[in-house]
Amino acid sequence: MAKGSDSTLSEASSSSRDVILDAARTLVTDKGYDGMAISDLCAQSGLPASSIYYHFGNKLGVLAALLERTSQELHAQFPDPSSFRDREPFERFEKWLTTACASLDRRPDYLRLLLAISVGPHKDVEMVQKTVRRIRGHAHASWVEALTPIFASDGSEKDQEFVEQLALIGRAMTDGLAVANSFDGISYSRLVAPFVALVRGLAERDGRSVGMTSGVGDS
Repeated sequence: MAKGSDSTLSEASSSSRDVILDAARTLVTDKGYDGMAISDLCAQSGLPASSIYYHFGNKLGVLAALLERTSQELHAQFPDPSSFRDREPFERFEKWLTTACASLDRRPDYLRLLLAISVGPHKDVEMVQKTVRRIRGHAHASWVEALTPIFASDGSEKDQEFVEQLALIGRAMTDGLAVANSFDGISYSRLVAPFVALVRGLAERDGRSVGMTSGVGDS
C-alpha cells in the first residue's frame, strides 16, 4: 500500500474516533453514562457499531477515552495561577478566577460531563475513579496555588489547612454551578464577584495585606 494511502487511512481512523467521542460527550451529558447505549452512539455519530468496537472495545472503553480526552482539554483550556505571578497575590487570584470561569462559560460541557460521570454505579469503576480524581486533583491544586499567597505565604500548617478548606469550597461551588448553568442558565462568571468578595473579607478579617484591587474581571 502506498505511503499516502496509509496516511489517509490513519487520518480517517482518527477522525472517526473523534466523531464517536463527540457523540459520547453529548449522550453522557444529556442522558448519563447508563443511558448511552451502543445503538445511541451509532445514531448520534452516524458510524456502525463495528467502528465503535474497533476503536474502544466496549462502552466502558468509550468512557475511558472520553475522560482522558476531557482531561487533556481541561488542562489546555484552564489558566495556571502562575501565569499571573507578576501581579499582587489578591489581584493574581482575581484574574485567575475570572479567566477560569470565562473558560468554563465557553465550554460548559466539561463540568457537565464530569458531573454526569460522577453519579451512577460506573463511578466506582477503578478507571473512572482514577481519571476523575486526576482531573479534580489538578483543579484543586490550582485553587490551592491561587489562594496560598493570600492566606498561607508564611507556610504555617494552620494557614495551609485553611487554604485547603477554602479550595475545597471553591471547587464545590464550580461543581454546583454545572447544575445551575444547565438548568437555570447561570454563567460561571457570575460567581467571580461574590467569591472574590468572600476572599477579600476573609483576608481583611485576618488583617492581611494582599494587594487588593477593586476591578473584578478587569483585563
